[in-house]
Amino acid sequence: MTDRRMIRTWAEVDLDALEHNYRLLRGMAPKAKFLGLVKANAYGHGAVGIGKKLEELGADMLAVACLDEAIELRKEGITLPILCLGQTPPQLAGELLEYDVTQAVGDLETGEALSAAAVKAGKTLKIHIKVDTGMGRLGFLWLKEDSTPSDDEEDWDFYQTGIYELCGLPNLHVEGMFTHFANADGDEAYTMAQLHRFLDLRDRMEEWKVCPEICHCAASAAVLNYPQTHLDMIRPGILLYGCMPDPSMENPGLIPVMRVKSRVALVRDLPAGAKISYGCTATLERDSRIAVLPMGYGDGLHRALSNQLEVLIGDRLYPVLGRICMDM
Repeated sequence: MTDRRMIRTWAEVDLDALEHNYRLLRGMAPKAKFLGLVKANAYGHGAVGIGKKLEELGADMLAVACLDEAIELRKEGITLPILCLGQTPPQLAGELLEYDVTQAVGDLETGEALSAAAVKAGKTLKIHIKVDTGMGRLGFLWLKEDSTPSDDEEDWDFYQTGIYELCGLPNLHVEGMFTHFANADGDEAYTMAQLHRFLDLRDRMEEWKVCPEICHCAASAAVLNYPQTHLDMIRPGILLYGCMPDPSMENPGLIPVMRVKSRVALVRDLPAGAKISYGCTATLERDSRIAVLPMGYGDGLHRALSNQLEVLIGDRLYPVLGRICMDM
């Protein structure tokens, strides 16, 4: 019987390649825990299948972008700790508790609301403190360069962040603290400045007997470029799926986990001078044989790749000509 899933266009996910990448990355940071990013449907690879494989392989934690992604994994039987990196409205705190999801918290107001909800439920919610050391996105702002106080300074800046107050809220267990590098694939000085700020804050918190168990800051680029950032846990995302965060970076041996395939729907002979597709953005310079593929931007082949992409047919690469359509 014909497999209708492969009549037109399909994606193949190689879990053996995922295992290869996992073991390679784990070997780069053997003393650190491993958090696997499965947000956005595991970068399009299928969050449930990827999550189950990472659990089988021994990953320590998974990370998602939102609560609904975490609930999907729980309903499919995944028991690994799950960290929700995005904001969760406090009115959904009950579901964080029900599905045992650890929540990232980057402001005191959210922390207070989650604490109140946990108290009401009679449960304890695990959180990871998000610190903004230079990304300019979510997190408690911490841009201080030096933790050494002056004679008349009594850590007022530390109290001002709200972190100390957050750590004292009832029914919240501060399991971790993390930051995110803005340019770990392009600017070493800026990345190191962010790292030093993060470590400075960690030291300050230890002085005040507030000690998160897991401090982490190394996403994909930092995992490769800066071993000193591995700390207690690494959290590779795009690397795990065999893609480099920047094309200029050297691939250490990672294998792409996904291949997208399509079938040739039609082969046509067209004369020199013929225009190809909407906008007539491609003109044939010679008599040519053209293959039409049943794949377009409706299938995820981005229109911005028009006239810029090559596809592999057999063992040869062929250029995409003309504007990519919705389904051809």
